[in-house]
Amino acid sequence: MRMGLTAAVAGASGYAGGELLRLLVGHPDLEIGPLSAAGNAGRTVGELHPRLVSLSERPLLALTGGADDPALAGADIVFLALPHGASASIVAGLPDSVAVVDLGADFRLRESTDWTQFYGGEHAGTWPYGLPELPGARPSIRAARRVANPGCYPTAVILALAPLLAGTLVEPDDIVVVAASGTTGAGRSPKPHLLGSEVMGDLSPYKVGGSHQHTPEIAQALSAASGSEVTLSFTPVLAPMPRGILATCTARLRPGTPAGAIRDALSDAYDAEPFVTVLPDGQWPHTAATLGSNSCQLQAAVDPSTGRAIVVATIDNLGKGAAGQAVQNANLMLGLPEAAGLSADGVAP
Repeated sequence: MRMGLTAAVAGASGYAGGELLRLLVGHPDLEIGPLSAAGNAGRTVGELHPRLVSLSERPLLALTGGADDPALAGADIVFLALPHGASASIVAGLPDSVAVVDLGADFRLRESTDWTQFYGGEHAGTWPYGLPELPGARPSIRAARRVANPGCYPTAVILALAPLLAGTLVEPDDIVVVAASGTTGAGRSPKPHLLGSEVMGDLSPYKVGGSHQHTPEIAQALSAASGSEVTLSFTPVLAPMPRGILATCTARLRPGTPAGAIRDALSDAYDAEPFVTVLPDGQWPHTAATLGSNSCQLQAAVDPSTGRAIVVATIDNLGKGAAGQAVQNANLMLGLPEAAGLSADGVAP
């Protein structure tokens, strides 16, 4: 039965915003409140997200910001699915009583120098980091009125490597990640290189050489898990699919680490987690298995010839990498069952 809690979505016209709406439609404890957009204000949900039949006539309001914003006033929780750098000005006008989950990067980073280097402009500050599976994260999220939702690539990579670093099983100074993502990770704004005719049948790296904006976020979380600064080489790859991330994460084993300890560390960390699955031996993650879910699937191996641990992680970048994780955080913040409105089961094929 509905509890009367209202959720507003700012940025409801984008891919992450649309996925939020899909999840909220099926949420047992949240009512969908006002929805807003910037350039798409005045249009209906059905025009932009025709799959959301039950919301097809709902209008998208103008996003003005502030406590008197008709798209945000009176909501119990506000989801901000806005471009990076756009959330801070909206939050500044909201009363402290309104819970907020920011799906953008505005409040993820601790160091203002990292923000300036990778995003530009003034650093807005730092909120509790909304990755519930990290040790100690849930109490922090439950107590918070503002939570920074992690990025999609960071979610996959951090879940893959944090238990190994926390257990001192791998060296923190030699971490290499190559991760492929679907095109929705780049947002909904039209870009020539994301046209279907450009993407189909093609794989292409981008922002190579440590320039991707998620690099400092990954390093920040992994350094916290390790207790010492990590050195990270991160190469993102654009894949010819709409959604999904496959991250191959490697790190050099510490001397004396037995091969079985890698898988044991992942199992110890996640066996009780509803949305993280360490797959059976011999079964490897693939993106279709997590499509439409809030799930992360993991598998590990050790390469004895190089002395490196290999962990492969897959998530839906719009699910556990964005909207699903935002709902998971909202549930914790509002005192609801953590898994309400979410599923670990994918929808493929």
